Amino acid sequence: MTSAHDFSFTSIEGKPLAMKDFAGKAVLLVNTASACGLTPQYMGLQKLWDAQKDKGLVVLGVPSNDFGAQEPGSEAQVKAFCEVRYGVNFPLTSKNPVIGGNAHPLYKWIGAQTGEAGQPKWNFHKYLIGKDGSLKAVFGSRTEPEAPEIKQAVEAALAE
Repeated sequence: MTSAHDFSFTSIEGKPLAMKDFAGKAVLLVNTASACGLTPQYMGLQKLWDAQKDKGLVVLGVPSNDFGAQEPGSEAQVKAFCEVRYGVNFPLTSKNPVIGGNAHPLYKWIGAQTGEAGQPKWNFHKYLIGKDGSLKAVFGSRTEPEAPEIKQAVEAALAE
Protein backbone atom coordinates (compact mmCIF):
# COMPACT_ATOMS: atom_id res chain seq x y z
CA MET A 1 0.00 0.00 0.00
CA THR A 2 1.55 3.22 -1.12
CA SER A 3 -1.16 5.81 -0.59
CA ALA A 4 -3.90 6.75 1.85
CA HIS A 5 -6.25 6.06 -1.05
CA ASP A 6 -5.55 2.33 -0.64
CA PHE A 7 -7.49 2.21 2.66
CA SER A 8 -11.16 2.14 3.62
CA PHE A 9 -13.25 2.85 6.67
CA THR A 10 -16.86 2.22 7.52
CA SER A 11 -18.84 5.44 7.94
CA ILE A 12 -20.53 6.21 11.25
CA GLU A 13 -23.78 5.36 9.45
CA GLY A 14 -22.42 1.87 8.65
CA LYS A 15 -21.70 2.42 4.94
CA PRO A 16 -18.41 1.79 3.10
CA LEU A 17 -16.13 4.83 3.15
CA ALA A 18 -13.21 4.39 0.76
CA MET A 19 -10.35 6.86 0.96
CA LYS A 20 -9.99 6.56 -2.84
CA ASP A 21 -13.31 8.42 -3.05
CA PHE A 22 -11.37 11.45 -1.79
CA ALA A 23 -8.74 11.29 -4.56
CA GLY A 24 -8.19 14.80 -5.87
CA LYS A 25 -9.12 16.29 -2.49
CA ALA A 26 -7.04 17.08 0.57
CA VAL A 27 -8.12 15.24 3.73
CA LEU A 28 -7.64 16.38 7.31
CA LEU A 29 -7.84 13.11 9.26
CA VAL A 30 -8.58 13.60 12.97
CA ASN A 31 -9.08 11.04 15.73
CA THR A 32 -11.92 12.41 17.86
CA ALA A 33 -13.60 11.83 21.22
CA SER A 34 -16.78 13.22 22.76
CA ALA A 35 -15.72 13.40 26.42
CA CYS A 36 -12.29 15.03 26.09
CA GLY A 37 -11.10 18.45 27.19
CA LEU A 38 -10.25 19.00 23.51
CA THR A 39 -13.75 18.08 22.28
CA PRO A 40 -14.59 21.76 21.59
CA GLN A 41 -12.15 21.45 18.65
CA TYR A 42 -15.16 20.02 16.80
CA MET A 43 -16.23 23.68 16.36
CA GLY A 44 -12.97 24.58 14.65
CA LEU A 45 -13.04 21.45 12.50
CA GLN A 46 -16.56 22.32 11.37
CA LYS A 47 -15.51 25.92 10.58
CA LEU A 48 -12.53 24.67 8.58
CA TRP A 49 -14.78 22.23 6.69
CA ASP A 50 -17.35 24.95 5.99
CA ALA A 51 -14.67 27.33 4.72
CA GLN A 52 -12.71 24.87 2.57
CA LYS A 53 -14.98 22.01 1.47
CA ASP A 54 -15.95 23.74 -1.76
CA LYS A 55 -12.23 24.16 -2.52
CA GLY A 56 -11.60 20.41 -2.09
CA LEU A 57 -10.93 19.82 1.61
CA VAL A 58 -12.47 16.87 3.42
CA VAL A 59 -12.42 16.84 7.22
CA LEU A 60 -12.68 13.20 8.30
CA GLY A 61 -13.31 12.45 11.97
CA VAL A 62 -12.31 9.05 13.35
CA PRO A 63 -13.98 8.50 16.74
CA SER A 64 -11.66 6.51 18.97
CA ASN A 65 -11.84 5.27 22.54
CA ASP A 66 -8.05 4.80 22.75
CA PHE A 67 -7.24 7.74 25.01
CA GLY A 68 -8.76 7.96 28.47
CA ALA A 69 -11.80 5.93 27.34
CA GLN A 70 -13.26 9.28 26.24
CA GLU A 71 -15.40 7.90 23.40
CA PRO A 72 -17.43 5.20 25.19
CA GLY A 73 -20.73 5.60 23.32
CA SER A 74 -22.16 3.79 20.34
CA GLU A 75 -21.81 5.16 16.81
CA ALA A 76 -25.38 6.47 17.00
CA GLN A 77 -24.60 8.28 20.27
CA VAL A 78 -21.38 9.75 18.86
CA LYS A 79 -23.12 10.95 15.69
CA ALA A 80 -25.99 12.53 17.64
CA PHE A 81 -23.59 14.21 20.08
CA CYS A 82 -21.51 15.70 17.26
CA GLU A 83 -24.51 16.92 15.29
CA VAL A 84 -26.50 18.32 18.22
CA ARG A 85 -23.68 19.76 20.31
CA TYR A 86 -21.35 21.03 17.57
CA GLY A 87 -23.37 21.05 14.34
CA VAL A 88 -20.93 18.60 12.76
CA ASN A 89 -21.81 17.59 9.22
CA PHE A 90 -18.37 16.54 7.96
CA PRO A 91 -17.89 12.79 7.52
CA LEU A 92 -17.23 10.59 10.54
CA THR A 93 -16.08 6.99 10.48
CA SER A 94 -17.22 4.22 12.77
CA LYS A 95 -15.23 3.97 16.00
CA ASN A 96 -11.68 2.74 15.39
CA PRO A 97 -8.51 2.14 17.37
CA VAL A 98 -5.76 4.48 16.17
CA ILE A 99 -2.81 3.17 18.21
CA GLY A 100 -1.34 -0.23 18.99
CA GLY A 101 -1.60 -3.56 17.27
CA ASN A 102 -5.32 -3.19 16.55
CA ALA A 103 -4.99 0.29 15.05
CA HIS A 104 -6.88 0.93 11.83
CA PRO A 105 -4.61 0.03 8.87
CA LEU A 106 -4.46 3.66 7.68
CA TYR A 107 -3.08 4.68 11.07
CA LYS A 108 -0.54 1.84 10.86
CA TRP A 109 0.49 3.09 7.39
CA ILE A 110 0.89 6.64 8.73
CA GLY A 111 2.89 5.30 11.69
CA ALA A 112 5.23 3.43 9.35
CA GLN A 113 6.01 6.76 7.67
CA THR A 114 6.25 9.00 10.71
CA GLY A 115 7.65 6.65 13.33
CA GLU A 116 6.82 7.04 17.00
CA ALA A 117 6.97 10.84 16.81
CA GLY A 118 4.02 10.97 14.42
CA GLN A 119 1.75 8.55 16.26
CA PRO A 120 -1.35 9.97 17.97
CA LYS A 121 -0.59 10.78 21.60
CA TRP A 122 -4.13 11.87 22.46
CA ASN A 123 -7.51 12.71 20.92
CA PHE A 124 -7.69 15.28 18.09
CA HIS A 125 -4.31 14.40 16.53
CA LYS A 126 -4.42 15.62 12.93
CA TYR A 127 -2.97 14.35 9.66
CA LEU A 128 -3.15 16.21 6.38
CA ILE A 129 -3.34 13.90 3.38
CA GLY A 130 -2.70 15.39 -0.04
CA LYS A 131 -4.84 15.09 -3.15
CA ASP A 132 -2.57 12.24 -4.30
CA GLY A 133 -3.01 10.29 -1.05
CA SER A 134 0.42 11.16 0.35
CA LEU A 135 0.93 12.28 3.94
CA LYS A 136 1.62 16.02 3.87
CA ALA A 137 1.68 17.14 7.51
CA VAL A 138 1.14 16.05 11.11
CA PHE A 139 -0.33 18.26 13.84
CA GLY A 140 -0.53 17.43 17.53
CA SER A 141 -3.70 17.33 19.56
CA ARG A 142 -3.30 20.82 21.00
CA THR A 143 -2.92 22.46 17.58
CA GLU A 144 -6.30 24.07 16.99
CA PRO A 145 -8.01 23.30 13.66
CA GLU A 146 -7.97 27.00 12.74
CA ALA A 147 -4.30 27.51 13.68
CA PRO A 148 -2.28 29.36 11.03
CA GLU A 149 -0.01 26.37 10.43
CA ILE A 150 -2.99 24.12 9.65
CA LYS A 151 -4.63 26.72 7.43
CA GLN A 152 -1.36 27.25 5.52
CA ALA A 153 -0.78 23.50 5.09
CA VAL A 154 -4.37 22.98 3.89
CA GLU A 155 -4.10 25.85 1.40
CA ALA A 156 -0.79 24.45 0.09
CA ALA A 157 -2.28 20.97 -0.27
CA LEU A 158 -5.32 22.34 -2.08
CA ALA A 159 -3.09 24.31 -4.46
CA GLU A 160 -1.22 21.19 -5.63
